[in-house]
Amino acid sequence: MFETRIRKVGNSAVMTLTTDMLAILDVREGDTLFVLRGDDGSLKITPHDPAVAAALAAAEIVMDENRDLLQALA
Repeated sequence: MFETRIRKVGNSAVMTLTTDMLAILDVREGDTLFVLRGDDGSLKITPHDPAVAAALAAAEIVMDENRDLLQALA
């Protein structure tokens, strides 16, 4: 587990990623990350993956097209 702090930079809140965190994610400064929210409220940080981005975009289209049906099933 890693510990980091949130600090204010301009109008944003920023979380610092240490060099160890960057190494584990296999990313570097300037790379894009995804932050996903789990059902338990946790956050998962993952490196940008074009295949995942395409799948998420496709899922969002399907959810938008079937919003009423999905709400009825929920």
